[in-house]
Amino acid sequence: MQEEDLHLESYFPQAYQELKRLAFSQLKSERSNHTLNATGLVHEVYLKLARQQQQIFESKAHFFHVASLAMRRILVSYARQKQSEKRGGDKIILTLENQEVSHMTTYEDILHLNDTLKQYQKLSERGAKIIEFWFFGGFKQEEIAKILEISETTVRREWRLARTWLSVQLKEQES
Repeated sequence: MQEEDLHLESYFPQAYQELKRLAFSQLKSERSNHTLNATGLVHEVYLKLARQQQQIFESKAHFFHVASLAMRRILVSYARQKQSEKRGGDKIILTLENQEVSHMTTYEDILHLNDTLKQYQKLSERGAKIIEFWFFGGFKQEEIAKILEISETTVRREWRLARTWLSVQLKEQES
């Protein structure tokens, strides 16, 4: 069954609480004195989407994918800004294993993740979407499966492959 096209102006208010939950989930792993809060991040997402020419989405999955990309770009831009300020010492949490296992990382690491994710997108566009939804969107595997309309087994399999590839690439960048 095909979902009706969603317009940004009419759908955004319906999705606002879910976006705010995702933004909060993403920001809770960052340092406590972060100047961008969940509400601010969601509002930045809205502004970014409102500036785009295409403000009609084919489905909820399409909307959340575009919103996750916007969140990613905002956070990467923020990381670049903070890195250029050369304050040093600020750490955020990077989660590549599962929600419970994470390690502290720098803004520079977020930029490396973004660059590495761009490389991985050339190998597997769907795998890159899964990483975006997981890391930048804060979605769980079962939520990603629903959004992408694939099985949880497929999400887990592609997540393992993407995580392994990303981990190898990120470790090589550290060397």
